[in-house]
Amino acid sequence: MENNFVVLGIDKNAMGKFLLFFFMLAGFYGHSQEDAWVYFNAKANAQTYLDNPLTMLSQRALDRRTNQNIPLDFKDVPINQVCVDAVDAAEDIVVKAKSKWLNAVHVRGTVDAINLLAALSFVDHVDFADNSLDVSGKNTVHKQPHPVNKTMETLVDFPYGNSANQIQMLNGHLLHQQNYTGSGKIIAVLDAGFPEVDVVQPFARLRDNNQILGGYNFVDRNDDYYSRYSHGTMVLSTMGGYTENQLVGTAPDASYYLFITEDIDSENPVEESLWVEAAETADSLGVDVINSSLGYFEYDNPAYSYTYADMNGTTAFASRGADIAFSRGMVVVVSAGNSGATANPHIGVPGDAINALTVGAVKADESYASFSSIGPSADGRVKPDVMAQGQSAVLSDTFGDITTNSGTSFSGPIMAGMVASFWQAVPTLTNVQVVQFIKQSADLFANPTTQKGYGIPDFQLALTAALLSVSQNTSTNFVLWPNPVQDKLFIAGLSEAAEMRLYNSLGQCISVQQIAIGDNTAHFGNLESGVYFYKIVSGNKTQSGKLIKS
Repeated sequence: MENNFVVLGIDKNAMGKFLLFFFMLAGFYGHSQEDAWVYFNAKANAQTYLDNPLTMLSQRALDRRTNQNIPLDFKDVPINQVCVDAVDAAEDIVVKAKSKWLNAVHVRGTVDAINLLAALSFVDHVDFADNSLDVSGKNTVHKQPHPVNKTMETLVDFPYGNSANQIQMLNGHLLHQQNYTGSGKIIAVLDAGFPEVDVVQPFARLRDNNQILGGYNFVDRNDDYYSRYSHGTMVLSTMGGYTENQLVGTAPDASYYLFITEDIDSENPVEESLWVEAAETADSLGVDVINSSLGYFEYDNPAYSYTYADMNGTTAFASRGADIAFSRGMVVVVSAGNSGATANPHIGVPGDAINALTVGAVKADESYASFSSIGPSADGRVKPDVMAQGQSAVLSDTFGDITTNSGTSFSGPIMAGMVASFWQAVPTLTNVQVVQFIKQSADLFANPTTQKGYGIPDFQLALTAALLSVSQNTSTNFVLWPNPVQDKLFIAGLSEAAEMRLYNSLGQCISVQQIAIGDNTAHFGNLESGVYFYKIVSGNKTQSGKLIKS
């Protein structure tokens, strides 16, 4: 044995220190650290905050609520910091994140220490990341850990260059030609880091026009958001990047907040809590659109991992947070994931959120990209919702070079930028209406699939439908039939002569017919099959709507 020690470079005296270290290590693993959420049962001074909303939300956030008729509620009230501090002061407990929306803190500590927190008078319940440790005794299937794809990274006329296809696929260039480029809208980007965004050329336009409003590094708890992993830099470039004849983002004139919520060095549910914390910050700052190219399914500790049955929109902490964000009036755009070709091919968290606009990936020719995670959600909802180019998407790297990369990480922000540009065009829409018009414009809306959901949106079609919708006044007196129409369309309710205009999906007027009293008939026999929009004007009455030619 002594010779063995010599070979290993350990003498007898050192052996005693080694044994001491061994027993200390064994003691540590006997008191291993666990993650959990501690939910509180009340908030302090709630009515005072509700009576003085500027103490918890910016004026821009309040205006967003007013414009969409969204009342303030208990979720908006800040979490009770006294309770947070009391939990943080408990022995063997560290608070890692907090959420006012869910009235909870994310803690890390020993199982015994975490269980003791349940006895505190202000604690409602404790939920361990490892469900088998919960008092309710829920069992989970512990999967073997394997490498996790953390950030979904698989492999006017604008000078779009090679980025033209990913915009034109969505008819986004038609909105840009009408000066709908995201101006006046704010996008919060939740990602893993944004190094070199403050120096390289593709972001010079954003910097020069003061379109980067700020940000925060939630992982390191500091203001250095031009740091950490380059994934966020590439993501931002697909929305706000601008290099003539090479790259134009889908929302080059939007403003941006940059939030780091993802720790690329590990995979732990605390990142979900940081995600929700960032979404709450985005809400308070008056953000319109959240983009998240992050997804969670399996963690480094397999006891924390999800199963497909959990992809129901109501189980995961971040998914619940995403739905609350939507309820505050924001549009939440989430990448579907890159697991389509794996043994677990379905969408991840928070892509399963009920009201998230979950985006899958297609190739440049609009065919399905095999890596894109599929649906439906575990409870049978259509997911992903829509698709955009994610294979060989054009973007900027941290050197400012325009290159390509693949993943729903990029189809998501390409879509988010178009959401902002579309919403700029029709600012009176609610977030619910924005999402609905986008879905309805997609090519598979009538027949969604597990791979592509509702398909690829047509933003000019969505804009045409939205503009016709908001232009309607008291005109609900006319009845049109049959719809779908083959040849003759009959119009009831006319009291005087009328004019009927028909528009195609590009918003172009393709037909004007005068309708005489007593005739009340429009003719469409020479019209190609498809979806059209009409506008009827008769005296002081106007009616708009959708017409289908069969």
